[in-house]
Amino acid sequence: MNITQLRRFVAVADALHFPRAADALGIPLASLYTSIEKLEEEVGHPLITRGANTRVTPAGMLLLEEARVRIAAAPEPEAKQVVRAGGKAKASKGKGRAPIVKGQPKPYKKRQGR
Repeated sequence: MNITQLRRFVAVADALHFPRAADALGIPLASLYTSIEKLEEEVGHPLITRGANTRVTPAGMLLLEEARVRIAAAPEPEAKQVVRAGGKAKASKGKGRAPIVKGQPKPYKKRQGR
């Protein structure tokens, strides 16, 4: 089991609300749904009932205890470096024309009159 999936599962189990758990984790809601579905596939049982009343199933309660133990034993994730916005923009030079045909018109274009 992936520790990230377990952290996401615990967040949903604590909040009992997918959008609030996604906001607390700082991830997109679709990513949270995908993580929970993958974890359910790996376990082989539904862990959370979705709908108007989000609840943790009995299988989810068993996994929740184990997940908390594994998360406590795992090292803390490294903080992401904050990169400042801005900087020097670089112009794209493109590929240009091959040196062999330089100065010759392209075969599919008419030469512009001067």
